[in-house]
Amino acid sequence: MNLSRDHAIRVASPTEQTNPHTRDIDLLPTLDVLQLFNREDRTVPEAVGRVLPELAEAVDLAVAALRSGGRVHYVGAGTSGRLAVLDAAELIPTFNAPPDWFVAHQAGGPDAYQQAVENAEDDEDAGAREIRAQGSDKDFVLGLAASGRTPYVISALTAAKEIGASTALLTSNPNPGPVPADVVIAADTGPEPISGSTRMKAGTAQKLVLTSFSTAVMIKLGRVYSNFMVSMLATNAKLRGRTITILQEATGASEDECSDALTAAGEDLKTALVHLLSGADVERSAAALAVADGHVRDALRSLRG
Repeated sequence: MNLSRDHAIRVASPTEQTNPHTRDIDLLPTLDVLQLFNREDRTVPEAVGRVLPELAEAVDLAVAALRSGGRVHYVGAGTSGRLAVLDAAELIPTFNAPPDWFVAHQAGGPDAYQQAVENAEDDEDAGAREIRAQGSDKDFVLGLAASGRTPYVISALTAAKEIGASTALLTSNPNPGPVPADVVIAADTGPEPISGSTRMKAGTAQKLVLTSFSTAVMIKLGRVYSNFMVSMLATNAKLRGRTITILQEATGASEDECSDALTAAGEDLKTALVHLLSGADVERSAAALAVADGHVRDALRSLRG
């Protein structure tokens, strides 16, 4: 598609500015290029660290949405959308999250997972249409846009607000202007090493934020005990071995005891864990977990009186 100059948009965002630290990078030896990238990458965790209060607000909104029977929607275009798809997909095997808890919306649809779809991020109607069709007032919608201005994302957030959902925007622009979001998570990663290539520092920030966000949500919903992912699905021999290792480390029981407990619990790691820690049989352990909405510590407290 050929666009006229009337269709050009110049975005005022730090991610679009020229980075003075990497000028003439094309003249450098390979190792020097990589060292420059590495130095720039080190600034990303600090940028994420500065927005943790806003991220905590977003986590709490998402937890409230899921507890009320709603869902979490990720909305993004290009790299942002692909990172969202990746994060949502990994929650199912890692935390046994129901498939409909986290829904990722990628501008351009599945065709955009592997290659760019022409003009998809500028399609305002598509973003709004997807949220109106799939969202509800119980949901939480997280938009991802490095510039903070992507039409597909902003329109989806606008539609989310209109139907009564809670919203947040994850961006690398500290001044995105008025946005339809309850929370703005602006991880200011500054100019990219290669001007405008937001798959670099901005993308790294989005990956860090998404991983922390979704994992914190899973913790708050009882899918982690201590620092063990006790809701994981053992879908193969390697993962069953991992569940036994988790049981051993969490309980101090022997490998045989943990394997037997896992078998008795029908391969349910949480039930086996509560059984081993409390001494209650697997039936009482499973029942306590059901009453405790899956929270291991609450189930243990109830069993211990």
